[in-house]
Amino acid sequence: MKSCKSISCMSLKRFISRTVMASQSFSLLSIMLLAFVITSCSSQPTLVKNQNVGGALGTSYSIIYISKGELDFQTQIDSVFAAVNQSMSTYIPTSDISKINVGDSTVVVDEMFKEVFELSKEVYQATNGFFDPTVGTLVNAWGFGPGKQIELDSAKVDSLLDYVGFEKVQLLANNTIKKQSSRIKFDFNAIAKGYSIDRLALMLDKKGIENYLVEVGGEVVAKGINSIKQKEWVIGIDDPEAESRNPKKLIYLKDRAMASSGNYIKFRINEETGEKYVHTVNPKTGFTQNSSTLGATVFANNCATADGYATSFMAMNLSDVKIVLSKHQELDAYLVYSDENGGIKEFMTEGFRNRIISE
Repeated sequence: MKSCKSISCMSLKRFISRTVMASQSFSLLSIMLLAFVITSCSSQPTLVKNQNVGGALGTSYSIIYISKGELDFQTQIDSVFAAVNQSMSTYIPTSDISKINVGDSTVVVDEMFKEVFELSKEVYQATNGFFDPTVGTLVNAWGFGPGKQIELDSAKVDSLLDYVGFEKVQLLANNTIKKQSSRIKFDFNAIAKGYSIDRLALMLDKKGIENYLVEVGGEVVAKGINSIKQKEWVIGIDDPEAESRNPKKLIYLKDRAMASSGNYIKFRINEETGEKYVHTVNPKTGFTQNSSTLGATVFANNCATADGYATSFMAMNLSDVKIVLSKHQELDAYLVYSDENGGIKEFMTEGFRNRIISE
């Protein structure tokens, strides 16, 4: 029997009906055949755009997943955020990272903490120490963490640098953390948001979702396509010069993760002097980084990796960034920076350029 692709469903139904009437006997086989044809020739299920939005990790999130029927994974989404927070939030006193930061060496960390620790080590080594999650003491001192902000000068910064350095911490075989000093404090905020997105993506994978877009605070993982519109997911990259969040570039993203970092996103103003302190702390100097780089966007195979490198690139010279990218072909990047004359320039890898929808 020919398929519905070569014979119209209506013609086939009429043929079967006439055959059945001619025989004047509704055999079981004929009924089953007619039911099969009607079912198989019916229209395909309508695709549904499911979306969950809300707030988490100090920012907003939007999770879109396309299926053949209505779904709601809000409970599972909340569970992912809760688990990540309990493991790595420096703003929750009872979290594992908070306990470790105050000197508890008996905490047995979970798999999430271990994965982030090991990935942090990789990015730390690849960036020659520009990515360093042991900057927690400095982050607090500059007023960007949960700890007490203090007035800083060169002498105080130098003294705090004694408690910074990823080589000063270890993940032991029994899954506890060993620190050279109890005053060393972890801060995974530059990678944990990306990691939480990866965990959300993993949850959707396990649910059998093939097309989705997970966005938390502007960082994303895109899988498959927007199958309702039959095109790849469209992502906007903010303009670091704009006072409000306006896209500077529009890109297509498929089966890729993206993270952005920029000093235009988070900073603090000294009320007395009016001086601007950006949130990127250079782990080598101990000072907040007022570099020529205004914004960095990175593509990677997972969002935690993209997150870590995007943060690192904000503290690095462009020449050093290019060296890192030349050694890690799995990464693509887009940087907006100011030249020696104050002009705004762009640098992008070929892989990023190929993703641009419009200039």
